[in-house]
Amino acid sequence: MSEHAVRPSHLGLCVADLDRSMRFYCEGLGFAPAEGYDLDEQMLHGLERALEVARPVKLRSQMITNGELKIELLHFAEPRPTGAPSASRGQIGFTHLSFFVDDVDTVALHLATLGGEVLATTRAQLGYEVVFVADPDGTRVELMAPPPKQ
Repeated sequence: MSEHAVRPSHLGLCVADLDRSMRFYCEGLGFAPAEGYDLDEQMLHGLERALEVARPVKLRSQMITNGELKIELLHFAEPRPTGAPSASRGQIGFTHLSFFVDDVDTVALHLATLGGEVLATTRAQLGYEVVFVADPDGTRVELMAPPPKQ
């Protein structure tokens, strides 16, 4: 056990379109908007080093919460975001967010109307129903539900 107090704060997701991501996570997954900040390197010396991006830096940091879970949506105006999220749970690094739902099909279809993509090939019965949905930027979201009663 560590001598130092350690407790979770939040996780960060870089997004290409903040409004689209807000709809997906808030309307689709029950998050609520929390504090938000418009930031640039003029306001915060060293911001480009902390974010590991080139200057100039201009972004919106928008927090969203669902219960104890807090996500920071990072929307960069400058520099433009690059790269792609993990496309496999066997890839090193952050692979997905996971949520319990009552019905994976209903939630997955709703998320598709909000810019998500249902990854039908991930559908499985693992003692519970599971299917993955890619958010509007490709970040994987796992939906898990008890199997249907027979």
